[in-house]
Amino acid sequence: MNAARRNRIFVAGIALTVAVAAAVGIGLYGKGGRGEVKAETFYNPIMTNGADPWVVQKDGYYYYTHTVGNAIQLWKSRSLSQISAGQTATVWTPPAGGPNTSDIWAPELHGFNGKWYIYYAADDGQNETHRMFVLESLTNDPLGEYKDLGRISDPSNKWAIDGTVLQKADGSLYFVWSGWEGDTNVSQHLYIAPMSNPYTISGDRVEISRPDHDWELIGEPTINEGPQVLVSDKKINIIYSASGSWTDDYTLGMLSADPAGDLLDPASWKKHPQPVFAKTGDVFGPGHCSFVKSPDGKQDWIVYHAAKTSGSGWDRNVRMQPFRWNADGTPDFGDPISTKSSLPLPGGEAGRTRLEAENANLSGMKIADLADASGGKAAGGWTGSNSFIEFDIEVKHKGLYGLALRYLNGAAVKQHLNVLINGKMKLDANLDNGYNGEWSNGFLSVPLEQGRNKVKLSGGDEWLSLDAVDVLPPQQP
Repeated sequence: MNAARRNRIFVAGIALTVAVAAAVGIGLYGKGGRGEVKAETFYNPIMTNGADPWVVQKDGYYYYTHTVGNAIQLWKSRSLSQISAGQTATVWTPPAGGPNTSDIWAPELHGFNGKWYIYYAADDGQNETHRMFVLESLTNDPLGEYKDLGRISDPSNKWAIDGTVLQKADGSLYFVWSGWEGDTNVSQHLYIAPMSNPYTISGDRVEISRPDHDWELIGEPTINEGPQVLVSDKKINIIYSASGSWTDDYTLGMLSADPAGDLLDPASWKKHPQPVFAKTGDVFGPGHCSFVKSPDGKQDWIVYHAAKTSGSGWDRNVRMQPFRWNADGTPDFGDPISTKSSLPLPGGEAGRTRLEAENANLSGMKIADLADASGGKAAGGWTGSNSFIEFDIEVKHKGLYGLALRYLNGAAVKQHLNVLINGKMKLDANLDNGYNGEWSNGFLSVPLEQGRNKVKLSGGDEWLSLDAVDVLPPQQP
């Protein structure tokens, strides 16, 4: 028997886990009676697809965005780990003509003086015209309307992407971004410049970093990009991405400065000699991140993108994990955590009620032991419409709930499951193609009635395995 055939049989025997994450008051029932399990954990990714994630917290909500390429889309959620199930809106689409019609990259949402500002990179269809632009809110709702204030640039007006804002304790503002030294794509450097207000750069750019360590020089052109500000009481840190974003070796580096220093003096910035967040044996290309507190305000979390597997390049998803602080005021991110391992929910988030696939009502399915599954077992062996897995989900209130499906797709093509709600409503759960045995999550919004609901999943094939379903509670206003 050849290796491909052995792998196919192994995958076919794995169970697809549907994890139901529920708020207090959601009861889950499985085969043989009540089978709910209180879970204080979640699995990455938190977004099945996405790059350049940005998240900010305000008034009990998380506001999130990432690169979608042809518009700017925001998500709103009370739970950090459940952003994908939050309210979403497209807040801006590019004009038909002009300098900012195409390649909308790495948007960021910032609040200053009662206004919201979104900084984004765009071009006219030619990469060499990429510049930074800024939107200003017309309301106090981050998901509301914006007006485009146009380009934000220093006097050099060179190629620019990945702009962010650094605000010191005294309120002074600085713009930090990745750009070219000249007019050709040789190397991306990091620059800083003063701002007179949230939409105006008021001085010349100053270079604070260029690729010069071995771990920054993988791939051509050489790259420093994605600068993000992370401040402690002892340091102003800029965490940035280095090496080619299309490589497994994309990584995070760090610059640090004294809060009392002159941030426009390159000598004020010290580069850490080693990367601070790098690939492991099963996490590749971790980069372009943002930082936020847990709902209870007691934990710090890094939200970042990574390649779905080795060699997948710009095919990425979004993940998150907690981090700690060193005594000198710099962050300790540790190593990127595999999608095979669970993480504790952020402090202040409600625990999840998880229903394991092996406890559900199964027809034409097989249960297999699998160490990476949340309960050590999973259900697989789908044979199309003649096989299914059915969960009984009881909720106290009628509403739109999110389902997070933890699955393993051994095929190289995308798949979908047929989802039948209470024998009436039919939905599709589109699942990504497989990535060398990497677990992923599919997210689906479903209407549930007060009381007990039946959710039936069918249509998978022998390559698909299901582990657990988390039912995410409705997003309350």
